[in-house]
Amino acid sequence: MSRRDPGPPPGGRSAGGKLLAVLDAFTRERPALTLSELARATGVPLSTAHRLVAELCAWGGLERSADGRYRVGLRVWELGALAPRGLGLREAALPFMEDLYEVTHENVQLAVRQDTEVLFIERFAARDAVPVLTQVGGRFALSATAVGLVLLAHAPAEVQERVLAAPLHRFTEHTVVDPRRLRAVLAEVRRAGCAVSDRQVTVDAVSVAAPVLARGEVVAALSVVVRGSSAAAVRSVTPGVRAAARAISRAVEQAGLTPEVLSAQPAG
Repeated sequence: MSRRDPGPPPGGRSAGGKLLAVLDAFTRERPALTLSELARATGVPLSTAHRLVAELCAWGGLERSADGRYRVGLRVWELGALAPRGLGLREAALPFMEDLYEVTHENVQLAVRQDTEVLFIERFAARDAVPVLTQVGGRFALSATAVGLVLLAHAPAEVQERVLAAPLHRFTEHTVVDPRRLRAVLAEVRRAGCAVSDRQVTVDAVSVAAPVLARGEVVAALSVVVRGSSAAAVRSVTPGVRAAARAISRAVEQAGLTPEVLSAQPAG
């Protein structure tokens, strides 16, 4: 949904920073870019962009297609697969997500917190399930989705205050955008042990989420999203979401995945 902080201006970037800026220019909306577009996106001269792109292509970080546009290369995917917050957590969760999907045939999602955003790392969806705006590898606001509410409710106080102090995006007329009301919602999430997002993202979708724990700390959230017009729409699936989240928590423990690894956030 939102973009990361682009960091310092081009003149202040190191050589490595410029290479990372090239990779960061790619988004889900812009998966393929020309050399000129990369130069503009990173704020470097065309000659510099050419050199950076050549280095990334040689390493495997970028690939050039027949139309002359560049796309992210498989080498980046290989490195991403090593991240324990993605691969390890996903492997622990997959059997229970599959079971939950077979029972509900609805959207089943697993997400972690990345600073003040939700990052979705896995999702199952039936062909006739209610459409959602989220996607694997995509980011979203912490304050609107059920998984985001779980993760925000258990985030450090400093993160909560930053989210509450920033403008809250209104997706629908049901989105909670009053910081005082959101603070009360988060308190209720902690009390109830789960979160419900009632048409806060789209007007026809209701979701319920429960926390995934590692050694007593919340490291992820699991949700089911259904079509509905009130919070009652998720009543029948809530016990299954809770049970699956507890099972994933046990699998995380058995896999030896620690909160320090699963809750790691970008430095700086």
